[in-house]
Amino acid sequence: TQAPQTMLTKVAVGVVCCAGAASAFAPSAVRLGGSTLAKAGSSSFLTASTFPLTAAPSHTRAARHLALTSLRSAADTLHPVKSETAKVQISSSETAASDYEGELLIVPVCAPEGEDKEKLSEASGAAKDVDGKLDGAVKDLIESSEFKGGAGQAATVRLSKASPVGKLSLVGCGKADKWDTAAAAKYGDQVASIAKAEKVKSLAVQLPDGTTDALFGVLSEALLSGLYQDSRFKTGDGKPKPLKLETVEFLGCSVGDVGAAVEKARATSSGVALCKDLVSAPPNYITPEVLADSAIEIAKDCGMEVKILEKDECEKLGMGSFLGVAKGSSEPPKFIHLKYTPKGDVRKKVAVIGKGLTFDSGGYNIKAGPGSMIEMMKFDMGGSAATLGAARTIGMLKPEGVEAHFIVASCENMINGEAMRPGDILTASNGKTIEVLNTDAEGRLTLADAIIYAEKQGAEEIIDIATLTGACIIALGNDYAGMWSGSDELASAIEESAKVTGEKMWRMPLCEAEYGEQIKSKIADLKNIGGRGAGSITAALFLKQFVDKASWAHIDIAGPVWNDKIGATGYGVKTLSDWVKNAGKK
Repeated sequence: TQAPQTMLTKVAVGVVCCAGAASAFAPSAVRLGGSTLAKAGSSSFLTASTFPLTAAPSHTRAARHLALTSLRSAADTLHPVKSETAKVQISSSETAASDYEGELLIVPVCAPEGEDKEKLSEASGAAKDVDGKLDGAVKDLIESSEFKGGAGQAATVRLSKASPVGKLSLVGCGKADKWDTAAAAKYGDQVASIAKAEKVKSLAVQLPDGTTDALFGVLSEALLSGLYQDSRFKTGDGKPKPLKLETVEFLGCSVGDVGAAVEKARATSSGVALCKDLVSAPPNYITPEVLADSAIEIAKDCGMEVKILEKDECEKLGMGSFLGVAKGSSEPPKFIHLKYTPKGDVRKKVAVIGKGLTFDSGGYNIKAGPGSMIEMMKFDMGGSAATLGAARTIGMLKPEGVEAHFIVASCENMINGEAMRPGDILTASNGKTIEVLNTDAEGRLTLADAIIYAEKQGAEEIIDIATLTGACIIALGNDYAGMWSGSDELASAIEESAKVTGEKMWRMPLCEAEYGEQIKSKIADLKNIGGRGAGSITAALFLKQFVDKASWAHIDIAGPVWNDKIGATGYGVKTLSDWVKNAGKK
């Protein structure tokens, strides 16, 4: 703990060299010094993760911190931070399904009224034509299985060697008059499941009747996202083999611009995959440092600007609310700012802010006992994952007319001798004081300074997204996000994006007249919790106090960020990126 500066330099250099020798390690083991401002293609970007050796602090506390975090970074990250991305070529043709010859043919079947099995077996359209060509294979499969044509249902059979098709799969579309966004997403997801299960290199998919350009986009994005596999932390026989699928051909395709739709789907699925990677990985892998590295990589890949504010710079900006949460952790906080600038005129400036708690112990109000979910607090950075995923999608799509800021105030909420205590008073960067009555209501403290910062960048519309309250899960369950906004125009735009992309969301009331008094403190301007009831509402009201003139909305994704059956869902990326894209059209 009394190590001189020269020894610290050797420790840091040793760790960086070790990390550089193993590609599976985190992108950088240590980063010290000032902010990083970089643009893709510039020489400054290449040095974004370096630091001056003379920057190593000499006082005892910083010395202990550097040694601990350097060694932790090197020892813990033995597996890659990112999962492998499936490289699948997608094409389209006017070939009839009945004329297809190949490994696997997927045919849609609509559910009849009343779930009449006999009517179901009397296939129509493409299914009927395929049945005739394959000697009744469609009818036989329906009659010999539990398949009823419901949206997302499927049945598969291997055909004889003499057949021109190796395997035949039927996928349900639901009722013909309900072929909508939700059904299209289920269809695409089921195609991906079949591809993984059947282990084929190529397959052909007949599009259901009534597939519009918009529904094709949803279907193809669901297909690409459904091919996602996370085997980063599996070893030996338990590690799934790489996906075999190489090509997908859509048959009977009458979509306008298939190429553009597929590229949009790839951009969206890429953002969703990044979001899933970040949420799924454990907190010894996904630290504030790694989130910052992810932002730098996005900037490099997509031609965006990135700025990483270190602790000392946040102090200069007066971010006492954010830094108050970070004090208890040996991991240094990172304030991440990605900026997308379009070609041509900027018609709207917007900001997306994500909660970035890479681990939340609850602080001194520690999460304890059954139901505390402390072991799942790796997903408390789900808002930042959605934000960075949306940034990647926007960077790939490059929409016109909108300048977009993607902001994350990232840290851990831990316990040590310096951690914030119940009863402490923090001062946010706009000068407002906050009485901390519960250290486990920490996300809103980090978001407060991020909202203030976003508005200073000129953002006219701001969305913050966070796994903020258990109260939202109680109110809406695990499938729906809650959304609060004082602007009907902004709320409507978000709701439309959620509807188009198929992400479930419900607008909630702010009720400021009824519940606003709950967050007023007797000794400070605000307190960070309200009463026992309306917890998600008072959390939103707290955030509203840090908005000046911009239109603002808050999205609580505590429920849909995680699914116990499948893990990370990637929730939020599609809604946020669609909203940002549309903002440039106004």
